[in-house]
Amino acid sequence: MDESGPEIGERHGFSMRNLRTFKSFKNPVFALYFGGLLGQMVGINMQMMTRSFLVYELTDSAFLLGTMSLFFAVPMVLLSLFGGVVADRIQKKYIMLYGQAASAIVSAAVGFTLLTGYLNAENPWSWWVLGASSFFQGIIMALMMPSIQAILPEIVEGEDLMNAISLNTMGTNALRLLAPAAAGFLIDYVGYEAVYFTTSIAYLISVVFISFLPKTSTIKKTTTNVLSSIKEGIKYLKSEKTILLIMVFTLVITILAMPFQQLLPIFVVDVLHKTPQAGGFLMSVSGIGSIISSLILASLPNKKRGLMMLGGNIILGIALFSFALSTSYPLSLVLIGFVGVGQMVQMALGTTLIQYYSNPVYLGRLMSIMMMQFGLMSFSTFIAGALTELTGNVQWAIGGLALILVVLSISAIIFVKRIRNLE
Repeated sequence: MDESGPEIGERHGFSMRNLRTFKSFKNPVFALYFGGLLGQMVGINMQMMTRSFLVYELTDSAFLLGTMSLFFAVPMVLLSLFGGVVADRIQKKYIMLYGQAASAIVSAAVGFTLLTGYLNAENPWSWWVLGASSFFQGIIMALMMPSIQAILPEIVEGEDLMNAISLNTMGTNALRLLAPAAAGFLIDYVGYEAVYFTTSIAYLISVVFISFLPKTSTIKKTTTNVLSSIKEGIKYLKSEKTILLIMVFTLVITILAMPFQQLLPIFVVDVLHKTPQAGGFLMSVSGIGSIISSLILASLPNKKRGLMMLGGNIILGIALFSFALSTSYPLSLVLIGFVGVGQMVQMALGTTLIQYYSNPVYLGRLMSIMMMQFGLMSFSTFIAGALTELTGNVQWAIGGLALILVVLSISAIIFVKRIRNLE
């Protein structure tokens, strides 16, 4: 075994009595972390769906809907590596606290522009408010998310890491089940401003939970400047071929699969001819699929995780391709459930494998590179939005990306033994 982490071939026995799905909740520090994460995820899930529908209602433009993602993408790509260095140098608890508080302020600001009537369809350029909020949210996420990811191995032991990550994802997806539906209800019966004020409160609840977290690591003073620390992290990543391969593959899959979330309003309004509330139900059903797969993963031993990740990607690609071509709302509800299954497997196992096999010294910087995928995903959303604007067909724009995803995943199972054989 070298300093990069447990050996890839290491195996552990399995029996029904070891099937402890909720084991990590016995750790009180993890329970506090989980509560803080849920507050954040309420805000993110409600705000993501609401912003997409609001932009499309204000502009009726697939191009501007895709462009909106660029406001989030630019700071995510430019600042994520810096956020990783910060995560390795400062107590992660404090970074999380400041990030959640800043998110609450941004959400409340958008709510006030809606409440005062400035942000509306009669003021055609008022959508800049949503662009600015996306930009600031991108800055916050770039600086905060590496700490949120990298703190987990400091809270739970290595063998419990997949359980903890799976439970985290289960909680996140439980909110994908409830939060979008709640947002759709608020939009239809109260107004968009109610969603933004609700998300602001959710972020503040997260602040309360995180404030009770103990300090989780010993921070060593260093004279190395930020750029040198980033270079050290990249050099380490290059030297660890397995981690690099997982990260590149996860990045490519995310870029191909995730744009549909931002373009969902086009499917709901123009393809399925439904309201935002129906869009909320679609996201909720996706959350159900993710919850089911989260519980299964949380119960499994640390075996065949590489193969399971690739299998999840195939499920994701096939389900997403079928969803893109569907014009039936009931069928779309079923298909998006399988999309949720595939998304969760890919996300949870990709993160678990990277954290499990990495040297903790570099983990913040590695997680910051992982976080860049969300920025790059937004660039692919912009491209998908532009293609939709040009062709007038969102179904083939998203379906084409999904088809590429399936081909790559099958090819990886056949040809990339280094990922396929990961335990």
